[in-house]
Amino acid sequence: MKEILIISNYYPPEKGAAANRIEQLALKLNQNNYKVSVICPLGNYPKGALFPEYRGKFSVTENRDGITVKRLWIYPSVSKNLLVRIISVLSFSVTLFFYLLFKKIPKKVVIQSPPLLLSFISVFVLSLKNKKIILNISDLWPLAAIELGALKKGSLSHKFSLFFERYIYKKATLILGQSNEIITHVHTLFPDKKCFLYRNFPDHSISEMELKTEENQPIKIFYAGLLGIAQGVFELCQKIDLKGLNVEFHIFGDGAEKTQIEGLISSQKEQQLFFHGMLDRKELHNKLKSFDIAIVPLKTRIYGSVPSKIFEYGSLGFPILYFGGGEGETIVNENNLGWVASVGNYDDLNEKLKAISRVKKSELDVMKKQIFDESLKVFDLDNQMKILIEKEVF
Repeated sequence: MKEILIISNYYPPEKGAAANRIEQLALKLNQNNYKVSVICPLGNYPKGALFPEYRGKFSVTENRDGITVKRLWIYPSVSKNLLVRIISVLSFSVTLFFYLLFKKIPKKVVIQSPPLLLSFISVFVLSLKNKKIILNISDLWPLAAIELGALKKGSLSHKFSLFFERYIYKKATLILGQSNEIITHVHTLFPDKKCFLYRNFPDHSISEMELKTEENQPIKIFYAGLLGIAQGVFELCQKIDLKGLNVEFHIFGDGAEKTQIEGLISSQKEQQLFFHGMLDRKELHNKLKSFDIAIVPLKTRIYGSVPSKIFEYGSLGFPILYFGGGEGETIVNENNLGWVASVGNYDDLNEKLKAISRVKKSELDVMKKQIFDESLKVFDLDNQMKILIEKEVF
């Protein structure tokens, strides 16, 4: 049996798209007769504090659904203090460096990027060991950080990040890009680098749609995921106008903006906003069966980013209200997945919400079935994995 290692900053029981994405990759490789192991930090995300089962431990080895997971020490933090955040990133990077340097490592290794420092250290050590390095890029850093205003262009941090970025692209044996824009960006720097498109398709293992459209109820729009800077859900809550509309907005998740969102909702009850906190993925999907539309927002257009929620909720049959710009718009439009509002344009978004409020539940029911059937054909993780294995990517 072929062995392969995955290095990631996130892995379940941590929540969120990043952890789900890497687990999905690990499970699919395992199903295709690979012996898969994962290296990640002790569970702490998104709260920035070690989960109870990992407190007081330096490392933990566990088996999750046939995957060997090695968790290494980290000083966790979600502090806004830059120094504290750097210490947190360095803590896991140092333990990972020595682990990779002195432990026996499989010939093939998948490295998740970002974070850049983690990717750089992994690529540096593994290139010395002459391993096959498969770099899995989900977002373009530092470009995304500049666009989000999290990094100042031309700063020392920016220059270091550019060095890390070019180094990992150069040293990687091949690259998996989550979007066509990522692949285009890599080829502007290294035109001959072998790159393959690897979308964040889900694996719900359902062949029949399970959604239930409730008559005589408001149209329920929901956001489920990280409540961070990139998503801009707090600003979304501030600027959407649901007054007088037959629409409710429900929020599920956790993150830096949670407290602000809870405070805003408690003070604006007339806006039909509801916050439910973070739910386990299976529990969430069960809860959402009676909901109607998934909103997928980004605070600003981020080059290279395609939110996995498009595939996640499209595959369950939910129409998508997309508010993020970029390649995501093309995917929603080309596959008739729902509505697109111009990123950052809240007047346009509110006009789309007015149009949605006039849609009949019977029409939504038809849309859900069409979207479910289309997603079943187009967003096929098994087929995508089969093609990549045939091309000897893994």
